[in-house]
Amino acid sequence: MSEPTPVPATVPRAPGALPALSTAQMREVDRIMIDELGITLVQMMENAGRNLADLAISRYQPASCTVLAGPGGNGGGGLVAARHLANRGVDVAVTLSAPGAMTEVPAHQLGILERMGVAIVDAPAPAVLVVDAVLGYSLEGDPRGRAAELIAWANDAAAPVLALDTPSGLDLTSGRVGDPCVVADATLTLALPKRGLAQAPEVVGALYAADIAVPPAVSTRLGVPVAAPFAAGTVLRLT
Repeated sequence: MSEPTPVPATVPRAPGALPALSTAQMREVDRIMIDELGITLVQMMENAGRNLADLAISRYQPASCTVLAGPGGNGGGGLVAARHLANRGVDVAVTLSAPGAMTEVPAHQLGILERMGVAIVDAPAPAVLVVDAVLGYSLEGDPRGRAAELIAWANDAAAPVLALDTPSGLDLTSGRVGDPCVVADATLTLALPKRGLAQAPEVVGALYAADIAVPPAVSTRLGVPVAAPFAAGTVLRLT
């Protein structure tokens, strides 16, 4: 892994410590957003992926990027990021961990990339930056199969790894580092930090948080009130 890049001036720091969520609380955030507020998974995924692309550009200025994407929501965010990076002139290639098991919304994002002509390749290729969007907060136990293979590939790559929400293989509640687990140069967590991220700085790297449009009232309902955490910007550097 390359040496970390200095924090760009364009990414503001969060004003003080933000509260951290468990994976159960994050599932409840998603449920409230979709079932009660009508803020769809497509909208949240778009926000996540666009912010991930913005951080990739501001932190790394990559000429090329390999995106490793799983079949669920985390992978869908990576596919959105791939679209935004391609639109901004980055040479992007995508490798899927489970192409036959894509869920509905990530499959929709994949179809867009295919119609755009973005490369979808079976074997990941060397690039200036690797985006890890293989596994999210739903991980149980150690990564297996093709997901484990892609994690190992990312760790062996010469390029820095930017992880979406969590390094694939990290338990976001306990902080247990799985075998294998991505060792990220930086991680962009979504909405609010997850508890496990603070327990494993050696795999998380530089930690950022991204706004996916969760109203402050939602976190208040979960007992972690925070007022307008993204007032300073949609991507924040966390301490």
